[in-house]
Amino acid sequence: MPTKPSKTVQTIPNPYPDRDYEIEFCCPEFTCLCPLTGQPDFATVRIRYIPDRLCVELKSLKLYLWSYRDERTFHEAMANRIMDDLAKALQPRQIQIVADFMVRGGIRTVVTCKHEQAKAPSRPRKGRS
Repeated sequence: MPTKPSKTVQTIPNPYPDRDYEIEFCCPEFTCLCPLTGQPDFATVRIRYIPDRLCVELKSLKLYLWSYRDERTFHEAMANRIMDDLAKALQPRQIQIVADFMVRGGIRTVVTCKHEQAKAPSRPRKGRS
């Protein structure tokens, strides 16, 4: 049965939710289309995050990234949308997306997006009076 691109990102439970650890994916075959010319843009997309309760399921990540293949989008919009979609689905402690596009017209574009969970305010310690 062939697989198809999808905008749905599926998750799995984090096996170590009480530990900070980093997960990194490198996707060197990312493609989308230039919104002005329709020509293909090629990039390496790096996803680095510290999970909280959820981790991304790898096949759904592959199909999600594949969904951009025939989409006309600017580099900046694509990188920020990937970060927004993954941040919404995973609610990670931290996430960073780096979209490193191949040279086009003599210019190489690298877009870096970051998001971090809001930290709970610290409570004052009860001290001696």
